[in-house]
Amino acid sequence: MNPQNLSDMANNIADFFAAEPDHGEAVRGVANHIDKFWEPRMQKQLRACIAHGEETLHPLVIEAMQSLTVPAADPARRALAAPPFRG
Repeated sequence: MNPQNLSDMANNIADFFAAEPDHGEAVRGVANHIDKFWEPRMQKQLRACIAHGEETLHPLVIEAMQSLTVPAADPARRALAAPPFRG
């Protein structure tokens, strides 16, 4: 996905939750939305944008992404990549 579009979407989510008077709730709202509705590759690309400073992101987006854990490798993919058991 285009990094500009990705950052625009993330910033729109943050703009919505910025109205929340409790800052912690706003961060959790952004994090929950991204965690629930963004596919892992979108999250990965957003993390890369943050790491490289490629796009201007709302501070709530950055805090939210810091609060989310990086997903572990998919166990199903690891199983497919593993050599067959020879016992």
